[in-house]
Amino acid sequence: IILVMESCRRRGLSEVLCSLSLLCVILDIQLDGVLGATHVEIEHHLEMGRKLLAAGQLAEALSHYHSAVEGDSKNYLTYYKRAAVFLAMGKSKSALPDLTKSIQLKPDFLAARLQRGNILLKQGNTQEAREDFEAVLQRSPDHEEAQDQLMRANELEELQEEAHAAYHQGDYSATISLHERIIEISPWDPESRELRAECYIRMGDPQKAIQDLTPTTRLRNDNRAAFLKLSMLHYSLGDHHESLNHIRECLKLDQDDKECFSHYKQVKKLSKQLDAAEELIQQDRYQEAIDKYESVMKTEPNVPYYTNLAKERICFCLVKINLAQEAIDVCSEAHQRDPRNANVLRDRAEAYILNQEYEKAVEDYLEAREFDSEGERIDLKEGLERAQKLLKISRKRDYYKILGVSRNANKQEIIKAYRKLAQQWHPDNFQSEAEKKEAEKKFIDIASAKEVLTDPEMRQKFDAGEDPLDPENQQGGGGGGQGWPYHFNPFESGGSFHFKFHHN
Repeated sequence: IILVMESCRRRGLSEVLCSLSLLCVILDIQLDGVLGATHVEIEHHLEMGRKLLAAGQLAEALSHYHSAVEGDSKNYLTYYKRAAVFLAMGKSKSALPDLTKSIQLKPDFLAARLQRGNILLKQGNTQEAREDFEAVLQRSPDHEEAQDQLMRANELEELQEEAHAAYHQGDYSATISLHERIIEISPWDPESRELRAECYIRMGDPQKAIQDLTPTTRLRNDNRAAFLKLSMLHYSLGDHHESLNHIRECLKLDQDDKECFSHYKQVKKLSKQLDAAEELIQQDRYQEAIDKYESVMKTEPNVPYYTNLAKERICFCLVKINLAQEAIDVCSEAHQRDPRNANVLRDRAEAYILNQEYEKAVEDYLEAREFDSEGERIDLKEGLERAQKLLKISRKRDYYKILGVSRNANKQEIIKAYRKLAQQWHPDNFQSEAEKKEAEKKFIDIASAKEVLTDPEMRQKFDAGEDPLDPENQQGGGGGGQGWPYHFNPFESGGSFHFKFHHN
């Protein structure tokens, strides 16, 4: 810098020319320093990348290889090593450009050609893969791996042609069978998985179609078609939350996609209704839940799963609000639509119990347990036991039937029914001895029914399948008196009636 300044003064140059000369000198000095430092830094990044790669710290290794490539874009090995890190991270698509660049810089670099050929083969690109393997064999005719991979590329091409022919002939089973080997050779080929998924759909196996389509969303860039199809498949299976997740992924790629947006609106509306209905059930708001499930069937009348689910849950809600006959009707329809649904059978059994049809309740619980092969459902086991107890009791005395009231009758209704029947069956209303004995027997049953059903504790036991007046359930048995069971005398149980018996 000093020399330049002195030269300018001696030669009498203008200030502008002196400044330009000085600037050139400064830049030259800085450039020499940078180039010298860059070489050292590149070696450092390459060494750190190698160590971190060996230690399995892939992200850190990749960062160093990025720096090495930026420092020296003409080194074919740097690109190759970065490609190796990408492959170790499972990012084959990112590795391909680096391998291609490495080959461009050094066309006879066989390791890069072989690696690129392997990736292309796994992606199902048989033509380009074959070109790489042939290039390796041209320079190294005895290269065993290249020979094997070339044979696999030829095999894959033949299998692809055979599979497409079978598909166009409508032989979906054969197409699926051929794709076992195709996907084994080219696991990163989205087209093969998409074709097999289509075959599974046509054969009525959406679950397997989902398994094939899911990887294609990563294997193909901007795969909106796969996200839409996955969403529709999950939707058809009733998994509306997963359907919503996939259709949102489609809209992330393009928020203006008409097909995805149209399906998104439908899924979102239905999903919101279903979630709201279940929340209402959790809050014991059963009538509102019924109304919400009615809306579900209007929103989606074409997918059987949602109608079946709505019928099942409406059946459950009707039982909860003690509408026995309505519940039986809806549950029976739900059972016809889905005969192996244990929940529907359980709920219909409970409706039959409400309707005092205990034999049918036992039958439904037995059938429901057939679909619980592991025997893990406690609700079915306990429900069956209760239904069997109630059936046993009903064959002796069913206090609800005796009074002619429903199982959800309140105390006022029970007392009203008792008074009417007690007046009707008062023994003094009958003349012959046989009639009086029959009336006395009925009157005892009427009084017993009133005693049990107006006592909360006794009624709870009876509803659970236990007769609180049955000697088998008593400790110590019954007592004496006038023949009334267990110290119970209807003439001393209160009420406004005064009865008089005449004995001969």
